[in-house]
Amino acid sequence: MAFMSKKSVFLFSFFYSLFSLVLFCHGIDRITQGQSIRDGETLVSVDENFELGFFSPESSSLRYVGIRYHKAQGQPVIWVANREKPIFDTEGVFTFGKDGNLTVKDGNNISVWSSNTSVPSGDGVAILEKGGNLKLLSSDNKTIYWESFKHPTDTFLPNMRILASSGEQKPFTSWKSASDPSLGNFSMGVDSNGALQIVIWEHSRRRWRSGYWDERIFQGVPNMTLVANYRYGFKYIDNDFTYTLSNSSDLIRFQIRWDGIEEQSRWNESENKWVPIQQQPANNCELYNYCGNFGICTALPNPKCTCMEGFDPRNPGQWTKGNWSGGCVRKTELQCQRNISTAEQDGFKKFRCNKLPDFASVYTGVLSEDCEKKCLSNCSCNAYAVVENIGCMIWNGDLIDMQNFGKPGNAMNLRLAASEFDGKRLSAAVIALIVVAGVVFLAISVWLLWCLKRKLKVSVLPTPTSVSLMRKNEITVSDVSKSKEYSSEMSGPADLVIEGSQVNGPDLPLFNFNSVAAATNNFSEENKLGQGGFGHVYKGKLPGGEEIAVKRLSRISGQGLEEFKNEIILIAKLQHRNLVRLLGCCIQGEEKMLLYEYMPNKSLDFFLFDPAKQALLDWTKRFNIIEGIARGLLYLHRDSRLRIIHRDLKASNILLDEELNPKISDFGMARIFGGNQNELNTNRVVGTYGYMSPEYAMEGLFSVKSDVYSFGVLLLEIVSGRRNTSFRLTDHVSLIAYAWELWHEDKAMELVDPLIRDSCCKNEVLKCIQVGMLCVQDSAVHRPTMSSVILMLESSSPTLPLPRQPTYTSMRASIDTSEIYPEGQEIVSSNDVTVTMIVGR
Repeated sequence: MAFMSKKSVFLFSFFYSLFSLVLFCHGIDRITQGQSIRDGETLVSVDENFELGFFSPESSSLRYVGIRYHKAQGQPVIWVANREKPIFDTEGVFTFGKDGNLTVKDGNNISVWSSNTSVPSGDGVAILEKGGNLKLLSSDNKTIYWESFKHPTDTFLPNMRILASSGEQKPFTSWKSASDPSLGNFSMGVDSNGALQIVIWEHSRRRWRSGYWDERIFQGVPNMTLVANYRYGFKYIDNDFTYTLSNSSDLIRFQIRWDGIEEQSRWNESENKWVPIQQQPANNCELYNYCGNFGICTALPNPKCTCMEGFDPRNPGQWTKGNWSGGCVRKTELQCQRNISTAEQDGFKKFRCNKLPDFASVYTGVLSEDCEKKCLSNCSCNAYAVVENIGCMIWNGDLIDMQNFGKPGNAMNLRLAASEFDGKRLSAAVIALIVVAGVVFLAISVWLLWCLKRKLKVSVLPTPTSVSLMRKNEITVSDVSKSKEYSSEMSGPADLVIEGSQVNGPDLPLFNFNSVAAATNNFSEENKLGQGGFGHVYKGKLPGGEEIAVKRLSRISGQGLEEFKNEIILIAKLQHRNLVRLLGCCIQGEEKMLLYEYMPNKSLDFFLFDPAKQALLDWTKRFNIIEGIARGLLYLHRDSRLRIIHRDLKASNILLDEELNPKISDFGMARIFGGNQNELNTNRVVGTYGYMSPEYAMEGLFSVKSDVYSFGVLLLEIVSGRRNTSFRLTDHVSLIAYAWELWHEDKAMELVDPLIRDSCCKNEVLKCIQVGMLCVQDSAVHRPTMSSVILMLESSSPTLPLPRQPTYTSMRASIDTSEIYPEGQEIVSSNDVTVTMIVGR
């Protein structure tokens, strides 16, 4: 009997252990505190669709803990715990510890992953739910302490909820490769700035976007249509974005693959395989901004780019070769950009577009006519649309990433100059007649000049002549030599007289028009570097090989004449490594040009505000740029022969040389101070809103502290990588208000550009932010001088004063810029402090 009793106990123990093992491996969906899962054991969800356990990726022997499909072919992995710290053997353990944490430990009992949560002792259970979500719950299932859906890896599953109410959210990150689940190059998430849309990023650069969510479909996804909108299942609930299934038995997943492709797949049980529903980007046309700014891509039958109506390719030669990345530029500037009074106002043309441009500002509850007025009141607005379930959408700045795919699209209204409308264009016959008449007139003129030249035998009397280039002899060139033809690039010995004073000399030679035209290939479009209210800027090369930038004053421009004179008077006498160098000028007839040294890296804003180029400016380069600008301003304010206030310091007026050294440019708005002057006032406020100090924008008072304010704004832009004006439609109104809030709450590091946040010198960055806040204080008296700024920046451990809270953070909010007044003569008086004219640039 004793023998039989022992045998019975042994058999019972054996079968119980076997039963427990089978039950644990096939059907157990939870563990409690103190329990573990070893390599080879799994948790299986109640619906048996998902399992949690150890696995090795394809072609790898490394071990990871993850959640994957239990029955589906290939058992695709949807979540990985220790993706950055693999285990090198099969001795790993997944444990629900008594401290309330889920942990993964290797064979040496070293933790390689933890849920970093806390559950009261004995009150927790870890459950792998149907749907694939691993949850840490209280024993009564009422409290959720942690869940894997809140910490996803590369896969979005039905019922997973993503926060979609606070800007860019990037919860999904691709694997590094097909066999390496560590963090890869691509991320996917939601961008809720403006209207909601899904975005794929390659590092910080956008790679693809879905177009805007209109509560039914993503308008930029070709295979989504309003006819079948309900089958897609996307919903926006309580500030979260989610996806629900109409049939709960379906298996659907959205994955950002290691190669940057977002793939939606459905499990076909009858065929026992995964069937891709869609892949994005599906072709080159869907790559972000494939056709460049103001270009539209049509995918079928082959990707092809076209410019919007009223625009031409920026680089025609590259465009014809199929390189469309340069985008398009306006044929005719908008009336407000030309800054001249005219009866012909800008208008709108309606056209259809499936994927509307990126970076829209959205206003809900605004009628169509009010949306048009809102766009017209802002010179930077290029288009607007009123879209059902979204509202009034306005695009300030370039129109980026547009696509048509052969379906009825949204109506977007493009802003064009009056001359672009058919009713106001000259007919083809009239144009042909004008051209023929012009050619005939030109031929007759050339023939008469040739006859006259022969008659005079190409000789003139050596009499001194004076050529008046502007009314009232404001600028005069006096030729004190014998007149003759010059073959060199300089026009010969001549005196340039402005307002009675000679300003040229060995440091400022005069160039003739023909040599400048030859240097710029006759001012060709390929050589155009940019344009402004004054005219255009061209790249050129002198016969000696020196590269130059030529600023050509437009003959029809109402802006730039005073600035042209001002720049010659000022910059010709300034020499500093952080100021752009003026090489000479050209004045011939109505042509007026300034020749500068060429800056191959263009301006600071070209890098700072371009997501594709921001990464080139690491913290070291940014800090060097900040210091260089500060030294250049100090030279202007204190160390130069003239005491100069720049009055228009901004990112686009900071040029960068080959080594990204900064050089302050554009002295058209600058003013000279007398030796004993500290402050002046003007009735002509010039500059750029957002950079103007409060006392200058509101009262016309300016001083060296006005430049200090602009420097502070620019410093905060360099640190954050964001324009001051990019906050206009947010609760913070301006970058200054946002920076103050973060600084005041000891969160200043959140202001730093995410691209450099982890690699920058924290103490140096925080010092720069505090210096910036000191510079943008409301009262000029409280702002430091540039000498103090440089001392604070260059000192290793400065003691910085505390800034006062700025209140005037949005000059645009207090000034009506809907009407641009014509320029008048500038009057400077120490008594008159009334602003009678406001001119923005």
